[in-house]
Amino acid sequence: MSEHKITLSWKRGDKPFEYQKYSRDHTWKFDGGHEMEASAAPAYLGNPTLVDPEEAFVASLSSCHMLTFLAIAAKKKFVLDEYVDEAVGLMEKNAEGRLAITRVTLKQRLKFSGDKQPTPQEIEEMNHAAHEQCFIANSVKTEVKVEPQS
Repeated sequence: MSEHKITLSWKRGDKPFEYQKYSRDHTWKFDGGHEMEASAAPAYLGNPTLVDPEEAFVASLSSCHMLTFLAIAAKKKFVLDEYVDEAVGLMEKNAEGRLAITRVTLKQRLKFSGDKQPTPQEIEEMNHAAHEQCFIANSVKTEVKVEPQS
């Protein structure tokens, strides 16, 4: 078992606390000391220059899948030189009629080197295993699809 902590801080500042006016900007401080400014999505009156929780959710799924995929590829003795994912999360009404990120598509581009190159079938198997073993994917109801890109 492990714990993962963050501290979220928000202050009203000098803006009135009225729905259209208060700032959505806030700070995430992580255990290791890293701080990150965040906000609501622009559609919900947030700051478009800052990360929003929906983007962070998609990034978290993408990052966990990649880290798990890297471990699997290394254990299979493939040499992976580059992993790029242009992940997309879709927010829509779920089965209960509530807004939710219902699907995340991982648009993965991989570059391998060396004599041992994975077949498309082996890449599919590694992606399946990565999804099955990803801690974040195991924690959510959202559908996660992987679409290898060339």
